[in-house]
Amino acid sequence: MSEYKFTPGEFVVYPAHGVGKLIGSENHEIGGHKLELLVINFDKERMTLRLPLKKAKAAGLRPLSSLEDMQNALQTLSVKAKHKRTMWSRRAQEYETKINSGNPKSIAEVIRELHRSNNESDQSYSERQIYQAALERLARELAAVESIDETTAMRKMENFLQAA
Repeated sequence: MSEYKFTPGEFVVYPAHGVGKLIGSENHEIGGHKLELLVINFDKERMTLRLPLKKAKAAGLRPLSSLEDMQNALQTLSVKAKHKRTMWSRRAQEYETKINSGNPKSIAEVIRELHRSNNESDQSYSERQIYQAALERLARELAAVESIDETTAMRKMENFLQAA
């Protein structure tokens, strides 16, 4: 990605927290060093993040995905999942890494692999937690990209999951 210019008021994606709104920037002096900090508000988590502008790229801060990238992620949901036979602890760690990557396609893979239809076996508590986190993360970005509400985004994702 080339050097991206962040604009106050736009939605951005911070991999560890998902979609937030860029409020603006602040200048601070810390230990004799001048820092420009991006101020990002995550409404759902009731959290404000201040991120040094120079660290934004390394931290993975990025603009919202394109409509095309979101469509590719949604297509991932409609592919039948292959059930893995590795230990849950290893898979859980892999799923968390994918969610925290902030990559919509990777998050969609987690959703697809953990999705259970009504006639399938129950999920453990930790499976439900990871599944819910991935679902919410992707729904928020889809909602922001398509300018729809999160409930509509969830329904849209559900339709792709049903097609699998």
